[in-house]
Amino acid sequence: MSLDLYQRITLSRDIPEEGLKTGDVAYLLDYVPHLQGGELGCVLEVFNAVGESISVLTVPESAIQPLRPDEILSARALVPTTEAKASG
Repeated sequence: MSLDLYQRITLSRDIPEEGLKTGDVAYLLDYVPHLQGGELGCVLEVFNAVGESISVLTVPESAIQPLRPDEILSARALVPTTEAKASG
C-alpha cells in the first residue's frame, strides 16, 4: 500500500488496548520492518478533537487505510482502557 508519511489515515480495525475504533483518524509517522520478516509496521500518532496527542502506537500496515473523499470526520468520546481505569 505504501502511503506517504505525515498524512492522516483511518484505522481499518479496532485497537481495543488503546481505546481506538475502526474509522478513527491518526497520522502516519513512520514505517518499521517486522523483526522476523512479517508484515510491515506503521507508527501512528492519535490526537484528540482539540489537537492534543493522546497515543503513539505501532500497528500492522493492514490496520490502516487512506482517507477517502466520500468520508466525513466525526467526534466520539474516547473510552478509557481497563488499564487506564485501574491506574487513574
